[in-house]
Amino acid sequence: MDISGIYGAGLGLRRELIPALKAAVPPVINFFEIAPENWLEIGGASNRHLRYFTERYPFVCHGLSLSLGGPAPLDEVFLKRVKTFLREHKVKLYTEHLSYCSDDGHMYDLMPIPFTEEAVRYVSARIRRTQEILEQKIAVENASFYVAPAINKMSELEFIKAVLEEADCLLHLDVNNVYVNSVNHRYDSLQFIRSLPAGRIVYLHIAGHYREAKDLIVDTHGAGVIDPVWALLDKTYQIFGVHPTLLERDFNFPPLEDLATEVKHIAALQAKWERKRARLQNA
Repeated sequence: MDISGIYGAGLGLRRELIPALKAAVPPVINFFEIAPENWLEIGGASNRHLRYFTERYPFVCHGLSLSLGGPAPLDEVFLKRVKTFLREHKVKLYTEHLSYCSDDGHMYDLMPIPFTEEAVRYVSARIRRTQEILEQKIAVENASFYVAPAINKMSELEFIKAVLEEADCLLHLDVNNVYVNSVNHRYDSLQFIRSLPAGRIVYLHIAGHYREAKDLIVDTHGAGVIDPVWALLDKTYQIFGVHPTLLERDFNFPPLEDLATEVKHIAALQAKWERKRARLQNA
């Protein structure tokens, strides 16, 4: 899949950040990400703000409401609206959560899909149909979850790998979600990442979270990234090479310069591994 133009380190575009970003986008930010649901068919000042950025920077769309694992029929009308939006703003990459969030209505939360062979077939068929409608591959993001469904027959890792293969889609690897789940469900985060299929990875997320207890982390996107998550990102680049990586922040926004410092940390890790790869190639 050609996602040329999407490279380096990026930041989620949130309305709260627009005034500061319009004043001066820090040079370290190479691209932005938005949830299309928040911007579809808007007009007025919001549309002008969005076009100001999409005309100047590459964008990724990361969906919130497709509900790939949900029991209700796939919302094909919504997908056709997304397709128009992607074309209109020249967005090359669309990703969604490997989870569900709706049935008769939206729950405004991401629920875990049971890790079963039946669910693999069900979700994969919906992903394939999504790709048919959009006429492009999508990437699915490994989701954080707090209670594992009792009917699980597979591990989280086995489920993700099976869906990627069955659906023939890409992986949006959220490094923070791996860390969160590794604490909450007691597994080795580095071994989890090592076991992912390298050829499917196209895009990365990193974010902050809230530690509720010693053995419980809540994925909030409302705090700074902690050192163990930075270390896991560093190892991810070592294992798979550098991929476009976005800093997620959804609330408790610090000054833009503080967010830019975290984006610079991403860029510094990327530069380190790019230099090491160049030295190996030239040796």
